[in-house]
Amino acid sequence: MLKSKTFVKKTRSGGIMKIVREHYLRDDIWCGSEVCTECKQEESVLQKDACIESSLCAFPHYLLPDTNVVLSQIDILEDPLIKNVIILQTVLQEVRHRSAPIYRRLKDALHDKEKHFYTFTNEHHRETYIEREPGESANDRNDRAIRVSTRWYSDHLKKAEGLRVVLLTNDRENKDKAEASGLLTYRCEEYVKSLIANPELVDRLALTDNDKNDITTSKVLFPEHLPLSRIQVGIKSGSFQQGTFRASRDNYLEATVFVHGEGDDSTEVLIQGLQNLNRAVHQDLVAVEMLPENQWVGPSSVVLQDEGPKDDDATEEDEEEKTLKAAVVGAGPRKPTGRVVGIIKRNWRPFCGMLFLSQIKEATRHLFTPADRRIPRIRIETRLSSTLAGQRIMVAIDGWPKHSRYPNGHFVRSLGCAGDKGTETEVLLLEHDVPHQDFSQAVLSFLPKMPWNITQEDMAVREDLRLLTVCSVDPPGCTDIDDALHCRDLANGNQEVGVHIADVSHFIRPGNALDQEAANRGTTVYLTGRRIDMVPELLSSNLCSLRCNVERLAFSCIWEINSKAEIVKTRFTKSVINSKASLTYAEAQMRIDDTSMNDDITKSLRGLNQLAKILKKQRIEKGALTLSSPEVRFHIDSETHDPIDLQTKELMDTNSMVEEFMLLANISVAQKIYEEFSECALLRKHPAPPPSNYDILNKAAKAKDLVIHTDSAKALADSLDAARVDGFPYFNTLLRILATRCMMQAVYFCSGMESDFHHYGLASPIYTHFTSPIRRYSDIIVHRLLAVAIGADITYPDLMDKHKQSALCNNLNYRHKMAQYAQRASVAFHTQLFFKSRGIMNEEGFILFVRKNAIIILIPKFGLEGTVFFENKNKPSPKLVFNEEATTLTVEDHIFNMFDKVKVTISLDASNIQHQKIRMSLVEPVIPGVSVAPSEINEPEAKKVKLDH
Repeated sequence: MLKSKTFVKKTRSGGIMKIVREHYLRDDIWCGSEVCTECKQEESVLQKDACIESSLCAFPHYLLPDTNVVLSQIDILEDPLIKNVIILQTVLQEVRHRSAPIYRRLKDALHDKEKHFYTFTNEHHRETYIEREPGESANDRNDRAIRVSTRWYSDHLKKAEGLRVVLLTNDRENKDKAEASGLLTYRCEEYVKSLIANPELVDRLALTDNDKNDITTSKVLFPEHLPLSRIQVGIKSGSFQQGTFRASRDNYLEATVFVHGEGDDSTEVLIQGLQNLNRAVHQDLVAVEMLPENQWVGPSSVVLQDEGPKDDDATEEDEEEKTLKAAVVGAGPRKPTGRVVGIIKRNWRPFCGMLFLSQIKEATRHLFTPADRRIPRIRIETRLSSTLAGQRIMVAIDGWPKHSRYPNGHFVRSLGCAGDKGTETEVLLLEHDVPHQDFSQAVLSFLPKMPWNITQEDMAVREDLRLLTVCSVDPPGCTDIDDALHCRDLANGNQEVGVHIADVSHFIRPGNALDQEAANRGTTVYLTGRRIDMVPELLSSNLCSLRCNVERLAFSCIWEINSKAEIVKTRFTKSVINSKASLTYAEAQMRIDDTSMNDDITKSLRGLNQLAKILKKQRIEKGALTLSSPEVRFHIDSETHDPIDLQTKELMDTNSMVEEFMLLANISVAQKIYEEFSECALLRKHPAPPPSNYDILNKAAKAKDLVIHTDSAKALADSLDAARVDGFPYFNTLLRILATRCMMQAVYFCSGMESDFHHYGLASPIYTHFTSPIRRYSDIIVHRLLAVAIGADITYPDLMDKHKQSALCNNLNYRHKMAQYAQRASVAFHTQLFFKSRGIMNEEGFILFVRKNAIIILIPKFGLEGTVFFENKNKPSPKLVFNEEATTLTVEDHIFNMFDKVKVTISLDASNIQHQKIRMSLVEPVIPGVSVAPSEINEPEAKKVKLDH
């Protein structure tokens, strides 16, 4: 049955276009119930025997939630207890439009056969489809469609003795209308409180608007948020700015809003104080009103952390607010300052953390402290506080009334005991949004069947390189080997060098479930002692891993190179290789250095190493940066998996050797795919930092009477090479660490959407990622582009769509950044475990940064950073004088400068189990009468350009 609707629409040119929309209706859509005798039978989803026990509904029943119940109570619907749920097409479409994260969670529930969730396509069923009436809002029409479908189900299943359909809605008007028409309907809270099997499920209820009024005071603490319509008008007129709210990790009373402008015209607006922050939460999209220029200030130099709960009824200005105001007076260069006037889009997610139990006996309302210091405390109601004490839990925010100091939320689930290694790893994966669930059966179904062998068909379209002396060089314990190398002499005196990369795209075909999962994960995440694979282990550690003495499919980039390391010829080919050795960096270095070894593998390595040194010299002459970032390696106990030693990684010539040829392959491939596909090549760029980024570097150099030139990458590289201080050999390394912090993030982009391709750190006009397809999805796309370019594979629509490529790049950039953060959080946790087992240690360090009330110290031996505070709440503060321009801090009579050498005592302060702190107490210099508060391990900046391959 066909329904048509015709309407006219004005075009941009002023013309009229007639549009006809056709809507097909059917009368054979199955209801999904096993007890139905009327519908055409398919596989049963809704089961009578799996119905929930309820004191309100002491009979078999199916649940039918409306859109708002799904959006607000998804945590309830996901609980294993909740089964036999009908999700209407109307609801599914609304949820998809209003919340992508909740839509994904709902789809997961629908795919879970144990849940018995069924999607009923009511919008295409003849008896449940309804037209929107004149003057009826879209929301009212959808509410009516939900009631009509509930009525149809109730009538349709009447013959099933005793089975009923329950409409769940928190909308008072919708509930009244449903009850008036004889439908069985309850508020979600009513129904959940009636459940017999799991009374604790009540704790997971999200607060409704009625509930929110009960737990706030009458005192208005924050300005009213403006309605969206007013915000849109203000943005259009220029009186408001739109941007992403970024809370400070070091100061809970300060944030920035990054406002995107036309081209390079972007502004960072500083927000300070609770009133101006106005209930915005980290990553929210907000509207900001700029303050007059005479109220602009510099960012504060103090470190302020919300150390305890505050009373909603407090009338006096907080001590922290006073400290902040004092800190910004004369705090250096002034920045545009503003206040949040409204929220355009919340970006809330479930947060990990711990309960701060109320001191009131038998209280049910408690404060939850998130693990991420940028997220405010959350007030929740729970009857499980005694059980949850000492546990890591997840909490979701429901809302933030203007009468409440803290947002209101609800308990989602427990993650396990705080401090437990498994629990803490789960927390850091969740907090950094790392997909780490087991691969689904749908994904695994696209893996090749075992035993797998290379076929004659494979050989027919590939070059046979199995006789070449190919070998791989990787870190110890590496099982996902995605690159291998060879070098051999040619008759004309030149050398042939090949980079052979695992042909992952052969196994992962575009658009299937395996491809979609890899695209979503974006990258493999390497934690200390654990790896979260982007692709299933059968591929990552077996069929795609270029292990020695097995035949593997590869994508090869082969050059003819002369003695000056100049490329004479380049070619790309799909190939079959058989690696002759899987070496560690140390083993490869030993072969190169041992003059008694002259086998083919060693000769190949020596040839590669010799050419790599010339290539590196040429890169540096062009202006490539050699920066520094302390990386640590843990030695893990094989039985307990605890760290037993911690040291900074030592780099060898072989590290650089592999790096040079990976960089060369990436550049060669970038040139090829851009030549062939100028609009849709996936490339990688590293933007030049704005001059202001170098302020701290310039000040550090100036303090030692040195000048750093930053007008180009080459000028910076040359300045860093020349920056030496007699008697202070580590100074240059410290300066390079600081220079790393000045850099921008390298990002993926689509060539058809950008004009500037330059990679600043590598001094290359074009660059991409080709060499690690086992662990980076970007490389799989690049392989597909290159395969099409050389005629080795066919294309597909999404590969040639620059808008879809650009959206993919956005996800890859996000996943890459989150993976870096997760890696560093894992290092920080294992560092705490190391110091917990070692006790107190004395170590030398250097001052990396100076703040108004603290110094940040780097311990080179461990690559560890910590903040030493000179203010302690329990003791009188010493006299502090901070010089912003000279970046010095005077404590009593002692002046602390950047890069000063200090000696500290390091120990673990485990008094706060959630935020355990590395206590760094000054041993030298000794400042009489000054005690320092415990410091906390800092998260180093995620800005490394040294190994961008």
